[in-house]
Amino acid sequence: WVVDFPLLEYDEEEKRWCAMHHPFTSPKPEDIKFIASKPGEVRANAYDMVINGVEVGGGSIRIHDREVQMQMFELLGFTKEEAEKQFGFLMGAFEYGAPPHGGLAFGFDRLCSILGGETSIRNFIAFPKNKQGRDLMIEAPSEISKKQLDELCIAINKPEKTEEKADKEAKK
Repeated sequence: WVVDFPLLEYDEEEKRWCAMHHPFTSPKPEDIKFIASKPGEVRANAYDMVINGVEVGGGSIRIHDREVQMQMFELLGFTKEEAEKQFGFLMGAFEYGAPPHGGLAFGFDRLCSILGGETSIRNFIAFPKNKQGRDLMIEAPSEISKKQLDELCIAINKPEKTEEKADKEAKK
């Protein structure tokens, strides 16, 4: 297990702190007191599972306290209004006493490749894609029917072909 990641990193270009994992990762309980004074020294309550140098899973314990979450949002540059507008539902839920909670996501395909003695996950991916991001087994991505577009209220506006473009396409 790899633990004790920094909670934040400073972005020199934007001149602000950014979350290393995500803005809901909790700080280690013993580091909360440093959020305002030494944010770069605060460790995340996060973890990665590594086998033979390869990450096969990772996760974190989430913030479950309104005050700590608000401190995190402020440190990341959110105004109180922005935080409330985007995450008011979450902040409100904390008023009811959200329990500590966390998650762990395994890269099952990566774990299988290690157990199978392979260096690539290609043969272990349930729905493999080629280098262009296409799934050749189900021919995806593919065209969407007019009915599906209408159902989702999506309009596609294709640019009109010029004569020059039409000539080039005809020569291909």
